[in-house]
Amino acid sequence: MINCGIIGYGIMGQIRHETCDLIDRFNVVKIYDPNNKNIVSNSLLASSEQEIIENENIDVIFICTPNYLNKDLTIECIKNNKHVFCEKPPALKSKDVLEIQSYEKESSSILMYGFNHRHHQSIVACKKIISEKKYGDILWIRGRYGKSVDKSFLNNWRSDLNKSGGGILMDQGIHMLDLFLYFCDNFDIVKSLVSNSYWNSDIEDNVFALLRNSQDDISASLHSTMTQWRHLFSLEIFLESGYLVINGLNTSSGTYGEETLSIAQKRSTPPAATWKDEEKISFNDNFWETELLYFLDCINNKQKPKMCNSNDAFKILDLIERIYEDGK
Repeated sequence: MINCGIIGYGIMGQIRHETCDLIDRFNVVKIYDPNNKNIVSNSLLASSEQEIIENENIDVIFICTPNYLNKDLTIECIKNNKHVFCEKPPALKSKDVLEIQSYEKESSSILMYGFNHRHHQSIVACKKIISEKKYGDILWIRGRYGKSVDKSFLNNWRSDLNKSGGGILMDQGIHMLDLFLYFCDNFDIVKSLVSNSYWNSDIEDNVFALLRNSQDDISASLHSTMTQWRHLFSLEIFLESGYLVINGLNTSSGTYGEETLSIAQKRSTPPAATWKDEEKISFNDNFWETELLYFLDCINNKQKPKMCNSNDAFKILDLIERIYEDGK
């Protein structure tokens, strides 16, 4: 049995707790959150972060706190020889991840980050098809990720740039960029437009980014927005002889619509491919459980994660910084 502590018990902390309860090996024994009303059982209530971090009977700590706390808590957990699962973003700056890595490399702690979109079965299916070169190499990728928010979204730490590190790009677009990196490895050219044309807060409400991987000759475009007025997730991957398109996202609220992968092979001679040529696959998997089972496997095998690790964390924050910089 692996005893777990959770620091931060908002939506993500509660999701991690519920998912741990689905996995026999994980046993949540302590939870800390300044807002104690979210914690149902007093027997689980910790009086501070340190009570969890310094508890010798706790093996794994889930960090589900506001963005600005993630780096320091991760380092403290590693220094106390805990395995760490930290929500995104890993930190506010890429240099912070380098500091985290300086402690990680001297430790046996397993460190993993919550880039949960990689664990959706639609993404797993796309990765397999691309790796097998079934439709050749990637030519270009287009991602749109947006949601509708009201003023209450800006009434907490998320609207404070010093605490959030950014707006919709750091909050939601980070997941789409992580998928871009998952499929394309890196981007050496970045062009972007960053705007705050509607909500007029300290954080951006729209980002348009054009990215280029010159080595593999891949272009990508991203629109990350919180003026969508409806939740939307769309990832299009076009290859030399076919395409993969994911529309919708499997969430508990269902606000993004059904998660569907459309697959089709191009026709080089008339008539052109039609919508009827597409194979459509719908997904309703528990990606939260898949994600934590991967984390558990890393712990059991005493192996650093091959994905969602600190190297991935550095790459994503470095890319975000370049987007913000060009967007100025």
